Amino acid sequence: MQTLKLAFRNLFRNIRRTILTVMLIGLSLAALIAVDGIMRGMITLMVENVTSTISGEAQIHRVGFRENFDVDIYLENSDEIEQTLRQDSSLDSYTTRVMSGAMISSSYNVSAGLLYGVDAQRERTISKLEQALVRGEYLSGTESELLMGHTMAELLEVGLGDRIVLTLSEAGTGELAQALYRISGIVDFGMRELDDNFVFVNISAARKTLGMTDLQTHEFVLKFHDPADAENPETELFQTLNDEETEALGWLDLNREIGLIIQLTEFSSLIVGAILFLLASLGVINSMFMSIYERIYEFGVIKAIGTRPAAISNLILFEALLIALISCALGSALGYLIGLYTSNYGIGVGDMEFSGIAFDNNIFSEFHVSQFTQFPVYVILLTILAAIYPARFAARIVPSDALQRSL
Repeated sequence: MQTLKLAFRNLFRNIRRTILTVMLIGLSLAALIAVDGIMRGMITLMVENVTSTISGEAQIHRVGFRENFDVDIYLENSDEIEQTLRQDSSLDSYTTRVMSGAMISSSYNVSAGLLYGVDAQRERTISKLEQALVRGEYLSGTESELLMGHTMAELLEVGLGDRIVLTLSEAGTGELAQALYRISGIVDFGMRELDDNFVFVNISAARKTLGMTDLQTHEFVLKFHDPADAENPETELFQTLNDEETEALGWLDLNREIGLIIQLTEFSSLIVGAILFLLASLGVINSMFMSIYERIYEFGVIKAIGTRPAAISNLILFEALLIALISCALGSALGYLIGLYTSNYGIGVGDMEFSGIAFDNNIFSEFHVSQFTQFPVYVILLTILAAIYPARFAARIVPSDALQRSL
């Protein structure tokens, strides 16, 4: 306790230096908390844009379908899979789709694209298809309805109510088939791939055009109660469904480039933290040495009268500990205030695109318990480690040299 009292008094012998050192460490901690919160918010936004737009949190296909979206590679036992999905308590919702490459023609132009046959009611719980509607009406079940991306509509020079002819290959036979649809709605997902290339029709109409039965399906799209289940390949549902003919994959496996950028984002937080605390550690070392040189006569005297080197070393370490504790209080408070502001108002990033996905939303910072428990502990440990060298220097002071230097 006596050493602690002395350390506390020594901090205020040069208040300006102490304040500057505390600000250096505290602001580094606040910056790390803010950066970590923003990174977490950016990852959440990225995952939300990927999973809730159209692809869902997980998908089920027949093995080989995803390689080239071959219309002939479909699930024959979709009723059995659907029964398994209904019985799984981890699922929040699911939907079925059929898909096929198609030639999309209007009276003015033609474009290659991908036909999606969707269950309009179930699709509401999985994707943002209905929310992406900017003009017209959502699918109601009428056989001739069709939704089209706004950029494709501009290319084909069509609008609501105009006729569209789809030319595609029938499943199983490979024979060309044509079907006439009318545009009932224009959608804008903010994803170049969807807006340029995809059209959506009712699943019953798509199956009829493709010559498929009601039990034949290309894709199941899943949504879990706990989104973390979709990221774990060991999830019981995945283990049950995956076999030689069927593959069930979470969004990380379906979007490997997004998973990679998330890992890089997490790694970048570590790099930022390491740089900040390296600079803070150098500041602590500098501050400690300045304090030692100012008191070198005192250290020489107490060393001469028999004070043990360990006691001097402990004094310096206690001073560093107090600086770290004060800095953590300041940094945590500032980090919380910055995080509170950015979590309420967000950070505008403008229009940003990655892998064809547009991010035009604000990034809202996210709090996590580790920001106010682990980060301050790291700060305290690193500050004490940085003070070990100055503490050993002070403990090894030779009284005669210290007294001569002070003359």
